[in-house]
Amino acid sequence: MIKVVGIGNPVMDFLIHTRKIPKTNESCRLEEYSWQGGGKVPSALVALGRLGVKTGMVGVVGNDAFGRFLIDDFKRHDVDVSRLYVDPNGQTSFCICLSEEETQGRSFIGRQPNLRKLTLEDLDREYITQGDYLHLSHMTPVTRQAALWSREKGNTVVFDADYYQEEIEKNYGLIDVFIASEFYYRAVFQDDNHEENCRLIQKEGPDIVIFTFGEHGCLGVYGDKYFEMPAFKVKVMDTTGAGDVFHGAFIYGLIQGWDVEDIARFSSAVSAIKCTRVGGRAGIPDLPTVEQFLKDGTIDYREIDQRVAFYRDHMFNLQGESMVETCLA
Repeated sequence: MIKVVGIGNPVMDFLIHTRKIPKTNESCRLEEYSWQGGGKVPSALVALGRLGVKTGMVGVVGNDAFGRFLIDDFKRHDVDVSRLYVDPNGQTSFCICLSEEETQGRSFIGRQPNLRKLTLEDLDREYITQGDYLHLSHMTPVTRQAALWSREKGNTVVFDADYYQEEIEKNYGLIDVFIASEFYYRAVFQDDNHEENCRLIQKEGPDIVIFTFGEHGCLGVYGDKYFEMPAFKVKVMDTTGAGDVFHGAFIYGLIQGWDVEDIARFSSAVSAIKCTRVGGRAGIPDLPTVEQFLKDGTIDYREIDQRVAFYRDHMFNLQGESMVETCLA
């Protein structure tokens, strides 16, 4: 049974990790590389799949090697793709992600997708509202309609606000759980009155309002309570997708009926473990790995590193088609 439906843009990520990103006309050593799926909502759904929750993806990919890879990756993680539309003439979203060991920062070079847009006619109300949760990351006429249907059904709308959009601010009333990045916070607020500012958003609709601040942890309000949660200390390799995974883990905690602060701690742990490996998906842990980490601070990498090897080498295992050709098309 599908518990969570997400609407978003699946992305093919080519990830490069180096000690220091070179300046113009300089060179550096490649430490690690990987081909993985990306995108805010898509990676959140994959994280839920790793934790044992069946989900459904609504979006558009191209009829190319990248699109087929993403579909297969969703299937590997129990994400239903019956409403993931394939544009026969389109090119799937593609991004080169650079992560730097020296600064623990990342940079992105993206290709805009040459795809048809998701339309209102693509939405199936019964499909959208079958789960208890709807996960979104953009507020458009399409996602707004889905949110309206979900609210009418009594489902919970969870929103990933990475960067500020005016349409998000206008539609706080359609959101139940609002989790935003430090970039969104700085775009909206000019001070560090965290609780007061969270309450301002809460008054507009969401009962739960949380902001994530990377290595500084997260904070937020729920009901009449305010909390601050420190980040876990791990050896960070790549923070790409950390927020996406946090959202997936948070929805998992909501499904379990946990207290919000317990959910935030759990989500922080899942995200921290992910950050110890390159990319937004290879390092996502399963539930036993998270439970062990929360218990004693250790990470069992046996299964994770099998996934690392799979994503690194998968492009060479494709039959009759080349990811490189898709990239350069």
